[in-house]
Amino acid sequence: MTSIDRRVFLRAGVAAVGGTVLSGCSTSESTTFVQPGGAQVRAAEAGRRPGSVREFQLLAQQGQVDLGGPIVNTWMYGDRLPGRPIRVTSGQMIRARLVNRLPRETTVHWHGLALRNDADGVPGVTQPPIPSGGEHLYEFTAAHPGTYWFHPHHGTQLDRGLYAPLIIEDPAEPLAYDQEWVVVLDDWMDGVTGTPDDVLAELTAMAGMADGGGHGGHGAMPAPTPTPSASAKWPHMMMNAESDLLGGDAGDVYYPHFLINGRVPAAPETFTARPGARLRIRLINAGGDTAFRVALGGHELTVTHADGFPVQPVKTDALLLGMGERYDVVVTLEDGVFPLVALAEGKRGIARALVRTAKNARSPRADVRPDEVNGRLVRYDQLKPSQAVRLARRTPDRTITLKLTGTMAKYDWAINGRKYDPKVIEPIGSGERVRLSFVNQSLMWHPMHLHGHTFALADTGLRKDTAIVLPGTTLNVDFDADNPGIWMIHCHNVYHAEAGMMSLLGYRA
Repeated sequence: MTSIDRRVFLRAGVAAVGGTVLSGCSTSESTTFVQPGGAQVRAAEAGRRPGSVREFQLLAQQGQVDLGGPIVNTWMYGDRLPGRPIRVTSGQMIRARLVNRLPRETTVHWHGLALRNDADGVPGVTQPPIPSGGEHLYEFTAAHPGTYWFHPHHGTQLDRGLYAPLIIEDPAEPLAYDQEWVVVLDDWMDGVTGTPDDVLAELTAMAGMADGGGHGGHGAMPAPTPTPSASAKWPHMMMNAESDLLGGDAGDVYYPHFLINGRVPAAPETFTARPGARLRIRLINAGGDTAFRVALGGHELTVTHADGFPVQPVKTDALLLGMGERYDVVVTLEDGVFPLVALAEGKRGIARALVRTAKNARSPRADVRPDEVNGRLVRYDQLKPSQAVRLARRTPDRTITLKLTGTMAKYDWAINGRKYDPKVIEPIGSGERVRLSFVNQSLMWHPMHLHGHTFALADTGLRKDTAIVLPGTTLNVDFDADNPGIWMIHCHNVYHAEAGMMSLLGYRA
């Protein structure tokens, strides 16, 4: 079995920090922007030629959920975890009414979609937050087929049970397969060790105790634990969770459980099929602070899509998904029962499900880690977009530098050294080719997500909306400014984002 080359993973298409880029220090003081409900937004939506309407109701509420043994109190959509999937055909209009029975205000963000701006779900930017007891109607055209998902965009609510898949089917689907399985990965502590708000409070409090810190990842803080686990004093804090794949620090939040489709490894979901079936697996990382390395025991995976957009097929043993990333893979199933394992990268835990094609075969032990987990790992530079979705070659009209700054010691995560301020908006022009230059000046990795657009990695053309930026590197991505409004860019580590690593782009009116 080929081993992982840890030195080159993800670094293809990523240049060293210090390349020549333009400054991204513009402010919005003298600029008028297209408003989320403005005429340009309505015109862009009409240009998507909305088709038939599909109606859905989302009930955000508190409740108990069985994780396969552990029963926890959490917040969720409806009465299940993950929430019930929304599945439509591209071109259809989604009309989803959110009823908020939570004790706090909330919103819904439709992750990865190029949708109308006033449906994007960013409180204080594209809509007012939905109060407890209130309702909100989201209406938008599902323009592009692919694997997407939805979740709140309010505080730390993403790290509860408020998430569900959104699958947009292609009426002219070119991919041939027999069955489909949607697999949602998650890291879980809500209702077990505390709440996501408790986690953020602990991270912030610990940062306040930091003795200096400088540019270090953890500064001069005394490590609360010597291993990737929590302690009585710091129940949510994880230290020394290390991963060469992610450039060192893999994450900083302790999770007692890792889940596939809401189930712990000891009580896994089982997908049943026949030997020889061609199975499409749609993988979604809904975690708050954990990257997952995924493999199916005894099988080779063929990657067909990244973040909803098709790629030229590539064979691999395993995939690494940062928070918010999605991959579709196709696999031809052998005869037996096989573990689908999602290793919590650097955290010594796994999520697990089973694929069964033989009725009487014995299930593998819950702690089995198949050889494929340490086999070939596909990198960004090995994935090329299908010709139909490749951006046309064009010199960027504008380059915006987004320096990813901050330290764990001070917990001062920010973009360009400035914590999120909704009054500060980077202006762009409709029709421009825009280059975003993510310059990671921190010692942690960041999965950076752009709302309302799918960008292309500058070196390979790979289409994505969320991409890992390793410590001490620069990742350049390009997109066409063809969806007017005000859009967020942020780290999809929910605690980094809530601490301040978010920014806004706005189309000039």
